[in-house]
Amino acid sequence: MNTVKNIFLLLLLIPVVAPAQKTMPSANFITKFPFKMYSGGVMIIKACYENKKDSFNFILDTGSGGISLDSATCSEFNINPTQTDTTLTGIAGAQKVSFVFNKSINFPGLKLENLNFHVSDYSVLSSVYGERIDGIIGYSFFSRYIVKINFDSLQVEVYSPGKIKYPKGGTTLHPVFTFLPAQYMSVKDRRKVASNFYFDTGAGLCFLMSDQFIQDSGILLSKRNPVITQAEGMGGKMRMRLTVVKEVKLGPYTFNHVPTYLYQDIFKVTNYPFTGGLVGNDLLKRFNLIINYPSREIHIIPNSHYNETFEYGYTGFSIYYVNGKIVVDDVIKDSPAEKAGFLVGDEIISVGKNFSNNIQQYKDLLQEPNARIQVIIKRNAALETKLLKTTSIL
Repeated sequence: MNTVKNIFLLLLLIPVVAPAQKTMPSANFITKFPFKMYSGGVMIIKACYENKKDSFNFILDTGSGGISLDSATCSEFNINPTQTDTTLTGIAGAQKVSFVFNKSINFPGLKLENLNFHVSDYSVLSSVYGERIDGIIGYSFFSRYIVKINFDSLQVEVYSPGKIKYPKGGTTLHPVFTFLPAQYMSVKDRRKVASNFYFDTGAGLCFLMSDQFIQDSGILLSKRNPVITQAEGMGGKMRMRLTVVKEVKLGPYTFNHVPTYLYQDIFKVTNYPFTGGLVGNDLLKRFNLIINYPSREIHIIPNSHYNETFEYGYTGFSIYYVNGKIVVDDVIKDSPAEKAGFLVGDEIISVGKNFSNNIQQYKDLLQEPNARIQVIIKRNAALETKLLKTTSIL
C-alpha cells in the first residue's frame, strides 16, 4: 500500500482564467455477468485468461492494488511468470512476487488488455472457500470502468466512464482514492472516533481496526474481552482478536454491535495513521454499490441484506477444505472447540443433520451463537460424535 504524502498548496493572488470545461459524455452500458457470494460476502467472478478455454475464479476486490494469479493455476495452465524483486505485503506477511506481463482476460462482452498480473500462492483462500481461487481482480479493473454490484440479483454491471445517474434513496461517498479507496468513517465504543478506513470488498469480515489505532484513540471499552480467532489473507494464516464495537457509521448509515477484528499490524498493511483499518464485505454487502473510480465516487443504497443480523457465534476453531475433505485447524486453548474435544486434523463429516461436505454450509451452521451442535468427525479412521456448545462474542 502506498504511503500518503502531504501536499502543500500555495495560493497566489493572481487572476486566473479557467480553461473551458469539456462536457463529460454519458456512461454507456458495456456488459453484465453474475457472481457468487461466499461467507463474509466475498464475491467470486469468472473470467477467461488469454485464450484459455477454462474460466478462472477471481475474487472481486477493491482492497487489491492490481490484478493477480494463483501460482498453482499458473503451473497447471503453463503460464510462465517472470521473477522480479517486487515485494507485496498482505495481512499475514510480505512476499516477493513474479509477474506475467501484458496479458488479457475476457468477461462476457468485455476484454481487458495490457494487464500485468502478479503471481501469489492462494491455496489458503481456496481451502477457505472450498473452491479454487485462481486470482484476484482489483484496481486494474475498477480504475477503467464504472462498476455496479447488485447483491440482490448477484450481478455485476460494467459501464464506460462518464456521467451516470445514481438511484434515489442512497448516498454518494467521496473516498480518498489511491490504488485503494479509503472512506472517512466514525466508530464508537468507549468514545467516538473518526478516521479513514479502507473500503475492501475482498475482506470477508465486517470491520477491522489496527492495534495502533486502538491504542492511540482509546476507542475500546475496558470491559471488552476479545476472543482469539484465525484469519486468512495474502501471505497465509494469522491469529487475530475478535470483539464487537457499539457503533460503526458509513455515510448516514449506522450499524450497532458490529463484529470487529483487532489486528496487530506488524507489516503496516493498514498504513496507520492514514487509516485506522478497513470495512469489509460482510458489512458492505448490505448495500448495492456503484463503484466509480473515474469520478472518485462510490454510491451505496441499502438492499435486502441491510437488516440482516451480524454473526456473533464463536467456536474457537477453523475449518478448511483440503483434498476433498473438510478438516479442523487451529483449535484455540480454552475455546468451545477445545472443550468439546476437537483436535487439529479431525475431518468434519457432518454438522447437525447436514452431511453435504459443503464448507460454506458448515460455516453458516457453526455461526449460531449459544447453540448446542452435534458434529460427527473422523479421527484415525473411526467416527466420533462431538457436542459443540458455541458461545457469543456479544
